[in-house]
This record gives sequence, C-alpha cells and structure tokens, in this order.
Amino acid sequence: MPDSNEILRVGVAGYGSTGQIRRQHVDAHPRMQTVAVCDQTVPTPGETVDGVRMWSHWEQLLEEELDVLFVCLWNDIAPTVVMEGLKRGLHVFCEKPPGRTVEDVVRVREVEQANPQLKLKYGFNHRYHQSVRDALKIIQGGDLGPVVDLRGVYGKSKMIRFDQDWRTKREVAGGGILLDQGIHMVDMMRLFAGEFVDIHAHVSNAFWCHDVEDNAYALMRTADGVVAMLHSSATQWRHRFGLDITLKEGGLSLSGILSSSRSYGAETLTVVYRGDDDLGDPREVTTRYNEDQSWHDEIEEFARAIIANREIRHGSSLEALKTMQLVYDIYAADRDWAARWLEPATPVHGGAR
Repeated sequence: MPDSNEILRVGVAGYGSTGQIRRQHVDAHPRMQTVAVCDQTVPTPGETVDGVRMWSHWEQLLEEELDVLFVCLWNDIAPTVVMEGLKRGLHVFCEKPPGRTVEDVVRVREVEQANPQLKLKYGFNHRYHQSVRDALKIIQGGDLGPVVDLRGVYGKSKMIRFDQDWRTKREVAGGGILLDQGIHMVDMMRLFAGEFVDIHAHVSNAFWCHDVEDNAYALMRTADGVVAMLHSSATQWRHRFGLDITLKEGGLSLSGILSSSRSYGAETLTVVYRGDDDLGDPREVTTRYNEDQSWHDEIEEFARAIIANREIRHGSSLEALKTMQLVYDIYAADRDWAARWLEPATPVHGGAR
C-alpha cells in the first residue's frame, strides 16, 4: 500500500482522445500524476508535452518508473499490455471492452490472481453517471418494488470516425457496435436486473457491410423472470441512449447521456409512480443532469482502492468477464452469425483509442 503522502506515478498507454481525457482527470487528482504516455503517432520518442515524456510504443512506456498504468489501446493489444503491466507490479486501469474475446479476459484474470496485491479496474464509465447511480439507488431502495422488465436502445449513426477505422476490422476489434458501444447497455442491464440465462438474438451487418455487426437485437430473461430487450445500433441516425425499467409499483426512464460528443441529448431520469386510478397517465418526476462527473468519480474510486487497499467496486475483472460473456452469448444466440463470425481472431497490431 502506498505511503500516506506518496504521489502515484501514472503512465498512459494510448494517447488518443480517451487517453487524453483520462490524463486530464488523473492529473486533477491530488495523489496521481502522469509522468509518461505512449502513442503510435508520436514521431520522435522522448519529446515532452507539459513535462510528460512521450514514447511511440507501450514497451518503451513500461520501462518508465511507474506505479499505475492506464491502458487506452485497441482491443487486440489491450489484454497483452494489461498483463505486462501487472507482471511488472503496476496497478492497471483498462478501457472497455476488456479485449476481443472472453478468452482474453480469462487470460488477464489468471495474471491478476497471481498478483493479488495489485488493483485492476475496467472503464465501464456509464455506471458512474449520476442518472444511473440514482436509478440504482431507487431500485435497491425497494420503494417501487422489484424489476419487471427493461427496454434499452443505444445507437449512433455509423461505426467509425475518420481516425478510427480499426473499429470495423474484426481481427483488431473483435466485434462491432455491440462490443464497442452496446457493451455499456449490456453492463447496465446486468447491474439493474442480474444475470441473464435465456437469450435470443438477431445480429446483422447488412447496412454497413463490414465484417463486424452494425445492429444487434437481443431478448433476454433472468432465472427469476425479468425480461430485457436490447437494440445496439450503428444505423441510429439521431444518436440515442434510452433505458426504460418497469418496476412493480412504477418505473424509471433514463434518457440521454452526457458523452464527450454531447450528441445523445440531455441526460435525464424520470421516475414514474404507479397509481390505481391514474388511467395510464401516472405521476412522474424528471431530473435533468447538467454536469458529467463520471470520469472524475471513476478515477477517484480507482485511486482510493489503491491508496486504501479497497476492493474494486465497479469494473472489476469479474464484472468485466460477466459482461463480456453476455455480449458473446448474444452473438452466439444468432446461429447464423455465430457460424459465420465467431472464429478466433488473430492479433495484428495496436494503437490508441
């Protein structure tokens, strides 16, 4: 466990947009400081930006004197770098998804279990949005009764930005919109309803015609009968995030998310109170959230786990494994898709997210 006043030295592997956001919030923490980063676009290793050393390859970064490693790399290389960081005695934070396959996460967990003194956390950032936290608090409080069902849509208008065509390549990404973005919705459905044991799905790449999916539709049920419907889409021309949760005595509606693009609309949580005589028009209370503290709070929890030797609360490797397994259960539930695409992929290279 670090000394009471020790500053944790942080390295960031992958200095794209996500890596830069992570660095911003790392450096805002009083006990963490970025000392080095790496990115394949760095032309001359050793250059400095704000006093931070820059390298072109993650192996060079791991030669630095570090305490903590943030991994913001492509899906094909991220598990390898996480394992190397753990083997070198570093606490590790890795962006979602945790890899391209379930087997990637299993291999990482084996290394983690061999280094129990270290902390490993995955960046399932949506759990830290205040609307999601408030919804979970209401469900756990029990005043509106147990969950009956869930309906979720998370979609954007295409798979890629101009600099991220790697997301369309199965050998690098491992999957498409479901693994890349829909995994957040899958993770939240598990958070709110528990584990799903019965899964039906249709997965398609018929619109964009990449070798990864641009739409995934799933119908899932838990052992105690909670049903969830999920649509993860790269043909949602108006970007959309929405999750409706029916409870025995009311409901919750999460709409919009304060993403970095600000293209998903206002983040709100509407609480519905069922009434015996409301004629289908019950009392509702809507809260709008104007600030996104999720990035800050996620890193704060990670730092606290390291400094105070606490368990990882959200984003543990076990939670990452369960969410990853559900993603691949959805893929496998479409037999045609599974027959065509669920073959082991071969790593080729890695870059920044």
